[in-house]
Amino acid sequence: MKHENERIPGFEGLRLAVSLLTVVPVRCGRVDRETARRAMTLAPVAGLLVGGAAAVVVTVAGRLGAGPLLGAALAVGAMALLTRGLHLDGLADLADGLGSGRPAGDALSIMKRSDIGPFGVITLVFTLLIQVAALAQAPHRAVAVTVAAVTGRLAVTWACRAGVPAARPEGLGALVAGTVRLRDGVAATSAVVVAASVAGLLAGGARPAVLAPVAAVAGLLVAAALLRHAVRRLGGVTGDVLGALAETSTTAAIVVLAVA
Repeated sequence: MKHENERIPGFEGLRLAVSLLTVVPVRCGRVDRETARRAMTLAPVAGLLVGGAAAVVVTVAGRLGAGPLLGAALAVGAMALLTRGLHLDGLADLADGLGSGRPAGDALSIMKRSDIGPFGVITLVFTLLIQVAALAQAPHRAVAVTVAAVTGRLAVTWACRAGVPAARPEGLGALVAGTVRLRDGVAATSAVVVAASVAGLLAGGARPAVLAPVAAVAGLLVAAALLRHAVRRLGGVTGDVLGALAETSTTAAIVVLAVA
C-alpha cells in the first residue's frame, strides 16, 4: 500500500504537510525541495484538519450546554494541541526577535532561544484572548474556526512562494522557502475562497457566503504585511516566521467573521 500511495502525485507532499503542520503521526518518506513544494502548496489541507477538529469541539461543546466563551476557549485550545503549540511558539519567538530591535543576526539568535521574552508573552496572551473572544462572538463558530484555520495555513503557502528567501541556510525555512510556484498559490487560494463561500452559504445564507471569503482574504493581507516586515528585518523566513504567519492570519480571519 505504501508504494501505491507514493505513486499518487502529491501524496508525499500531503503527508509532509500534515506531519509538519499538525500533531497527526504521519510517516514521511522522501523529504526534498520538490516534496516541500507540494507540502506547502497543500498546507491548507492541514488547516482543514485542524479547523475541522476545532469545529467539532465548539459544536459539541455548544450542544452539551457550554456557553459561547467556553466553547471558543476549548476550540482554540484544541487547535493549539493539534499543532503541538509550534505555531504559537513561532509567534512568540518572532515577537521577541522583532521586538528586540537588534540586527538580523542577533534577532535570529534570540528567536532560537528556548525561553520566551516579554514581547513573546504579551503577544501570545493577546493573540489567544483575541482568538477566543472573536470566536465566541462569531455567529457561525464552526465555519469561522474552520475558515480561519485554513486561511492560516494558506498564509504559509504564500510565504513559501518563489522569490521569498530563507533567513538561515538550515532548518525548515531553508527547506521550504521559495518552493511554491505562483500559479499553485493562486490555485490554492481560489480553492480556499470558493470552499469558504460554500461553507458560509450552507451555514447561514448569502451574508456568511460573502463574509467567509472576505475574512480569508483579510487574513492573507495581514499575513502579507507581517511577512514583508519579517523579511526586511531578518532577511527571509524561518520556521518561526511561518508559524507566526499562520497564527496571525488565523486571528485576523476570526476577527473579521466576528465583527463584520
